[in-house]
Amino acid sequence: MHLVDEFRDPVLAKRLLKEIALSLPSIMAERGRPLQIMEVCGGHTHSIFRFGLKDILPPEIEFVHGPGCPVCVLPMGRIDDCLALATRENVIVASFGDAMRVPGSKQNLLQARAQGADIRMVYSPADALSLAKQNPSKEVVFFALGFETTMPGTAFTVLAAQRDNIKNFSVFCNHITIVSTIKAILDSPDMRLDGFLGPGHVSMIIGSEVFEFIPAQYQLPFVVAGFEPLDILQSIYLVVQQIKQGKPRIENQYARVVQDSGSAQALAAIGQVFRLRDVFEWRGLGSIDHSGVMLAPEFSAYDAEHRFGVPNIKIADPSSCQCGEVLKGVIKPPQCKVFGGLCTPESPMGALMVSSEGACAAYYQYAKPQSSAHRD
Repeated sequence: MHLVDEFRDPVLAKRLLKEIALSLPSIMAERGRPLQIMEVCGGHTHSIFRFGLKDILPPEIEFVHGPGCPVCVLPMGRIDDCLALATRENVIVASFGDAMRVPGSKQNLLQARAQGADIRMVYSPADALSLAKQNPSKEVVFFALGFETTMPGTAFTVLAAQRDNIKNFSVFCNHITIVSTIKAILDSPDMRLDGFLGPGHVSMIIGSEVFEFIPAQYQLPFVVAGFEPLDILQSIYLVVQQIKQGKPRIENQYARVVQDSGSAQALAAIGQVFRLRDVFEWRGLGSIDHSGVMLAPEFSAYDAEHRFGVPNIKIADPSSCQCGEVLKGVIKPPQCKVFGGLCTPESPMGALMVSSEGACAAYYQYAKPQSSAHRD
């Protein structure tokens, strides 16, 4: 535990909080409003609430919860497409557990399984490939999703299926990319940001250098951050210092894990197996150019969309659900009309309430007393 405890040292936390507070008066005198800092990754959102960082930081620091929870941004239509695959005869759909609770237009994967669909929870794409080997008379479809963090696992599994000549395995690909998404957010007319806590897990794969366009084009600080309390506090300190100095740049606070150029082996596998889609739809954010990937043509035998066809349904979110506004930072989760009433982790209406990394789930779990007034 000592390796964790050193990143949770209260003495160092108080020192960082003091240094952050000392830097704010001059910034506030110039800007006259709280600083809006987006934590891109849902893991950061969870840590911020779990460790109470939102409550101990100065009120001049406000968090904007970004789109870095891949389960949370999966549109209803893609869930319905997956359900269409799952209800085919002799098909097993293998899915990560949190994806099984994401609402489709009529039901989620768990509900479909209760009605007889063969949908199984797995912990990795390799588990799905094992299912295919164990069930040669069935077609096994892996419901692949996630940012670049999980892309290598899917890519290596497809390569393994090709090497072992496994014919009954395919991938329903819903992997998404972070760089195009951040650019779309920055180009949004109603977005006002002062800096970023960059995604540590994604950066472990793609590195920190790919985010250079943020300080170069948008003049905003970007600090790749770890997930422990001191990681996040130090990253906020670095963002604040960049703002104070007027010198936005890329900084890698998570250097013990993240290399500037990323993982060469993982990037090679991603480049071999995937190609960018022209456009991909996100729940709450709409269509974003080049924000998703699909299997390259040479791997079409393992592409479930190519092999079986899917309806490719487009379905709007319920009008009462305000996930889109939360993802853009326009409102906080408790300000949503259905938060904590019609929408809870036990019965999620919106995708941000499904995963533990979703902003609404984090607010519900860790900030319920403050948000109770907003419930129906």
